[in-house]
Amino acid sequence: MGLLLAVCSILLVSAAQLLMRWSLVTLPAASDAAAFFSALRALPPGAWGLAAGLLAYALSMLCWLLALRRIALSKIYPLLSISYVLVWCAALFLPAFNETFRWGKLLGVLLILGGLLLIGWPQKTKPAK
Repeated sequence: MGLLLAVCSILLVSAAQLLMRWSLVTLPAASDAAAFFSALRALPPGAWGLAAGLLAYALSMLCWLLALRRIALSKIYPLLSISYVLVWCAALFLPAFNETFRWGKLLGVLLILGGLLLIGWPQKTKPAK
């Protein structure tokens, strides 16, 4: 159950990042506070995306807190880096984000995945003498 909660947290935080990025690109700049809050009151899709992103963050935190009660921090914390991989892949393939592929970023993703393998790889225990 703890691993399922951790996966839900990772998926929700990844969705939150994507929703907030999309909504903040579609809304007026936050530096123009009057236009930004005026746009939010009109409830365009970007405002709904911002609200959904914030809700996804809140739900992600709830799932994370529940997962922490069940799994050791040393085992679960490295899994958070999977969200970096998910967000990068989604930003590449979803046309709304218009991200470009770069080999250096792919190398970074491969390093993250390699690090996860090294951290999570089961250790052989020596038999007791």
